[in-house]
Amino acid sequence: MAVLGSPARTLRGLLRELRYLNAATGRPYRDTPAYRYLMKAFRAHRVTSEKLCRAQHELHFQAAAYLCLLRSVRAHLALHQEFHGKGERSVEESAGLVGLQLPRQPGGKGWEP
Repeated sequence: MAVLGSPARTLRGLLRELRYLNAATGRPYRDTPAYRYLMKAFRAHRVTSEKLCRAQHELHFQAAAYLCLLRSVRAHLALHQEFHGKGERSVEESAGLVGLQLPRQPGGKGWEP
């Protein structure tokens, strides 16, 4: 099994993703039901005096999986917005995308300006 890191680091990552999601709405992320649920779940599964707390490890694994999902979705949306096709482009625009310029025709008889 891969190393998960500390539960506090996973919780901070999840809260950071909540902030990213709520930045578009303008509402504080602490007013959301997701924030209240996360805090309640992490407080309920704190490390106790037991040597092995399966519920705490299970929660941490699930939280790390959700964190990976949220980060991946955010990265996918950013890539999709950047590279999604915008329909038909002219030859000049297509050449500009790859850093090329079309040759300019000299003026004069028989040539277009």
